[in-house]
Amino acid sequence: MERKPKRRTRERILEASLALFNELGEPNVTTSAVADQLDISPGNLYYHFHSKDEIVGALFEQFEREMAEKLASPTQHAVHVEDIWRFLHLLFEIVRQYRFIYRDLADLVTRYRIVETHFKKIIGYQVKAAAAICDGLVARGDMRASKEEIGTLAINVIVIATYWPAFDYVCDPRRRDAGNDFDRGVFQVMALASPFLQGEARERLRQLSRAYVDAR
Repeated sequence: MERKPKRRTRERILEASLALFNELGEPNVTTSAVADQLDISPGNLYYHFHSKDEIVGALFEQFEREMAEKLASPTQHAVHVEDIWRFLHLLFEIVRQYRFIYRDLADLVTRYRIVETHFKKIIGYQVKAAAAICDGLVARGDMRASKEEIGTLAINVIVIATYWPAFDYVCDPRRRDAGNDFDRGVFQVMALASPFLQGEARERLRQLSRAYVDAR
């Protein structure tokens, strides 16, 4: 069998750092802890990243790139109510993968310039993507909402998605998986959209929402 190429040390450092940041919180993880996790010397880690700031910066760039790729052009095809579910699924999937950013967001914005300057742009295209889906549903007759209502709804969707990990964590911080209940977050956001939907579209969203409840 052909052997898979070994992952580069830099990639392993980022992968280990992300796992530790998600589990323990970024402020509680040192570069020494990352090196220990990988069983490499601090000098080896330093060769690739001179500080934890550089690791956080690289992870944030990776996060920003994945967010842009997954949420780009949500309305390249005719929009259906399932696109709400698809959009939320992709959004919360990335939030889950990089949950340390969201759980410690205010602190990271204060300490890291790249987070401060770029996160507002990320929020901007998240809101734009959510609004585009709503516009498509209105055009199909599946949603009844004014431009102002769509603007407010899109912002509220992103507010919940952005602060859901922190909210879920503080509700029960001693729970082992605290901050990881993203299915319930998706359900809460679906509930925001439901009153604006009409007829079969509203019933279909109710069915999709029920799937999350039944899975719990």
